[in-house]
Amino acid sequence: MATTTTQASLLLQKQLRDLAKHPVDGFSAGLVDDSNVFEWQVTIIGPPDTLYDGGYFNAIMSFPQNYPNSPPSVRFTSEMWHPNVYPDGRVCISILHPPGEDPNGYELASERWTPVHTVESIVLSIISMLSSPNDESPANIEAAEALASYISAREASAYIC
Repeated sequence: MATTTTQASLLLQKQLRDLAKHPVDGFSAGLVDDSNVFEWQVTIIGPPDTLYDGGYFNAIMSFPQNYPNSPPSVRFTSEMWHPNVYPDGRVCISILHPPGEDPNGYELASERWTPVHTVESIVLSIISMLSSPNDESPANIEAAEALASYISAREASAYIC
Protein backbone atom coordinates (compact mmCIF):
# COMPACT_ATOMS: atom_id res chain seq x y z
CA MET A 1 0.00 0.00 0.00
CA ALA A 2 2.88 2.38 0.75
CA THR A 3 4.12 2.12 -2.84
CA THR A 4 0.65 2.94 -4.19
CA THR A 5 0.38 5.93 -1.85
CA THR A 6 3.84 7.15 -2.87
CA GLN A 7 2.97 6.84 -6.57
CA ALA A 8 -0.31 8.71 -6.03
CA SER A 9 1.50 11.41 -4.08
CA LEU A 10 4.14 11.86 -6.78
CA LEU A 11 1.50 12.05 -9.53
CA LEU A 12 -0.53 14.64 -7.62
CA GLN A 13 2.59 16.71 -6.94
CA LYS A 14 3.37 16.63 -10.67
CA GLN A 15 -0.18 17.73 -11.57
CA LEU A 16 0.07 20.57 -9.03
CA ARG A 17 3.38 21.75 -10.55
CA ASP A 18 1.93 21.52 -14.08
CA LEU A 19 -1.09 23.65 -13.12
CA ALA A 20 1.19 26.20 -11.44
CA LYS A 21 3.36 26.44 -14.59
CA HIS A 22 0.44 26.39 -17.03
CA PRO A 23 -2.74 27.80 -15.41
CA VAL A 24 -6.01 26.95 -17.10
CA ASP A 25 -8.71 29.56 -17.71
CA GLY A 26 -11.83 29.10 -15.63
CA PHE A 27 -10.37 27.73 -12.40
CA SER A 28 -7.53 27.74 -9.92
CA ALA A 29 -6.41 24.84 -7.77
CA GLY A 30 -4.00 24.26 -4.92
CA LEU A 31 -3.58 22.26 -1.75
CA VAL A 32 -5.84 22.82 1.24
CA ASP A 33 -2.80 22.18 3.45
CA ASP A 34 0.74 22.01 2.12
CA SER A 35 1.37 18.84 4.12
CA ASN A 36 -1.44 16.87 2.42
CA VAL A 37 -1.29 16.42 -1.35
CA PHE A 38 -4.52 14.38 -1.26
CA GLU A 39 -6.81 17.36 -0.43
CA TRP A 40 -7.13 20.17 -2.98
CA GLN A 41 -9.01 23.47 -2.89
CA VAL A 42 -10.48 24.42 -6.26
CA THR A 43 -12.10 27.71 -7.22
CA ILE A 44 -14.23 27.61 -10.36
CA ILE A 45 -15.29 30.76 -12.16
CA GLY A 46 -18.88 30.49 -13.34
CA PRO A 47 -18.94 29.87 -17.10
CA PRO A 48 -20.09 32.78 -19.30
CA ASP A 49 -23.69 32.78 -20.53
CA THR A 50 -24.85 30.39 -17.80
CA LEU A 51 -26.79 30.90 -14.58
CA TYR A 52 -23.38 30.76 -12.84
CA ASP A 53 -21.76 33.52 -14.96
CA GLY A 54 -19.46 35.71 -12.87
CA GLY A 55 -19.69 33.59 -9.74
CA TYR A 56 -16.78 32.07 -7.85
CA PHE A 57 -17.44 28.60 -6.51
CA ASN A 58 -15.16 26.76 -4.11
CA ALA A 59 -14.84 23.01 -3.92
CA ILE A 60 -12.69 20.39 -2.22
CA MET A 61 -11.22 17.50 -4.20
CA SER A 62 -10.32 14.52 -2.03
CA PHE A 63 -8.07 11.97 -3.67
CA PRO A 64 -7.90 8.32 -2.59
CA GLN A 65 -4.57 6.73 -1.67
CA ASN A 66 -4.74 4.61 -4.85
CA TYR A 67 -5.23 7.55 -7.24
CA PRO A 68 -5.30 7.43 -10.28
CA ASN A 69 -6.82 3.94 -10.14
CA SER A 70 -9.83 5.33 -8.28
CA PRO A 71 -11.50 8.73 -8.73
CA PRO A 72 -11.42 11.59 -6.27
CA SER A 73 -14.57 12.93 -4.69
CA VAL A 74 -15.48 16.55 -5.31
CA ARG A 75 -17.69 18.58 -3.02
CA PHE A 76 -18.65 22.23 -3.44
CA THR A 77 -18.12 24.20 -0.25
CA SER A 78 -19.83 27.21 -1.81
CA GLU A 79 -23.59 26.98 -2.07
CA MET A 80 -24.40 25.32 -5.39
CA TRP A 81 -27.90 24.79 -6.82
CA HIS A 82 -27.49 22.44 -9.77
CA PRO A 83 -29.15 19.21 -10.97
CA ASN A 84 -25.85 17.30 -10.81
CA VAL A 85 -24.81 18.49 -7.35
CA TYR A 86 -26.30 16.87 -4.25
CA PRO A 87 -27.74 19.29 -1.66
CA ASP A 88 -24.63 18.65 0.51
CA GLY A 89 -22.39 19.85 -2.35
CA ARG A 90 -21.14 16.50 -3.69
CA VAL A 91 -20.65 16.51 -7.45
CA CYS A 92 -22.29 13.69 -9.39
CA ILE A 93 -20.79 13.25 -12.85
CA SER A 94 -19.92 10.04 -14.66
CA ILE A 95 -16.15 10.49 -14.68
CA LEU A 96 -16.16 10.55 -10.86
CA HIS A 97 -17.93 7.18 -10.63
CA PRO A 98 -15.77 4.09 -10.01
CA PRO A 99 -14.35 2.43 -13.11
CA GLY A 100 -16.06 -0.48 -14.81
CA GLU A 101 -19.62 -1.36 -15.58
CA ASP A 102 -22.40 0.62 -13.93
CA PRO A 103 -24.35 -1.75 -11.66
CA ASN A 104 -27.51 0.28 -12.39
CA GLY A 105 -27.00 0.26 -16.16
CA TYR A 106 -27.23 4.06 -16.58
CA GLU A 107 -23.67 4.67 -17.78
CA LEU A 108 -21.28 3.00 -20.14
CA ALA A 109 -17.97 1.90 -18.67
CA SER A 110 -16.30 4.34 -21.08
CA GLU A 111 -18.14 7.25 -19.42
CA ARG A 112 -16.88 6.39 -15.94
CA TRP A 113 -13.52 6.96 -14.24
CA THR A 114 -10.33 6.01 -16.03
CA PRO A 115 -6.78 6.66 -14.75
CA VAL A 116 -6.06 9.04 -17.66
CA HIS A 117 -8.07 11.80 -15.93
CA THR A 118 -6.16 14.60 -14.25
CA VAL A 119 -7.14 17.41 -11.93
CA GLU A 120 -7.43 19.58 -15.04
CA SER A 121 -9.73 17.19 -16.93
CA ILE A 122 -11.91 16.70 -13.83
CA VAL A 123 -12.38 20.41 -13.23
CA LEU A 124 -13.00 21.09 -16.92
CA SER A 125 -15.69 18.37 -16.82
CA ILE A 126 -17.28 20.09 -13.83
CA ILE A 127 -17.23 23.43 -15.68
CA SER A 128 -18.87 21.68 -18.63
CA MET A 129 -21.47 20.24 -16.24
CA LEU A 130 -22.28 23.77 -15.06
CA SER A 131 -22.84 24.81 -18.68
CA SER A 132 -24.81 21.71 -19.70
CA PRO A 133 -26.57 19.93 -16.82
CA ASN A 134 -27.57 16.30 -17.19
CA ASP A 135 -31.19 16.25 -16.09
CA GLU A 136 -31.73 12.58 -16.99
CA SER A 137 -30.29 11.33 -13.69
CA PRO A 138 -30.24 14.30 -11.31
CA ALA A 139 -28.54 14.31 -7.93
CA ASN A 140 -30.75 17.23 -6.91
CA ILE A 141 -34.29 16.60 -8.13
CA GLU A 142 -35.59 20.02 -7.04
CA ALA A 143 -32.84 21.77 -9.02
CA ALA A 144 -33.58 19.59 -12.06
CA GLU A 145 -37.29 20.42 -11.89
CA ALA A 146 -36.55 24.14 -11.49
CA LEU A 147 -34.17 24.03 -14.45
CA ALA A 148 -36.77 22.24 -16.59
CA SER A 149 -39.37 24.90 -15.69
CA TYR A 150 -36.90 27.70 -16.44
CA ILE A 151 -36.03 26.19 -19.84
CA SER A 152 -39.72 25.67 -20.70
CA ALA A 153 -40.52 29.29 -19.81
CA ARG A 154 -37.61 30.58 -21.93
CA GLU A 155 -38.66 28.45 -24.89
CA ALA A 156 -42.26 29.65 -24.57
CA SER A 157 -41.19 33.32 -24.42
CA ALA A 158 -39.15 32.88 -27.61
CA TYR A 159 -42.42 32.44 -29.52
CA ILE A 160 -44.08 35.58 -28.16
CA CYS A 161 -44.08 38.46 -30.66
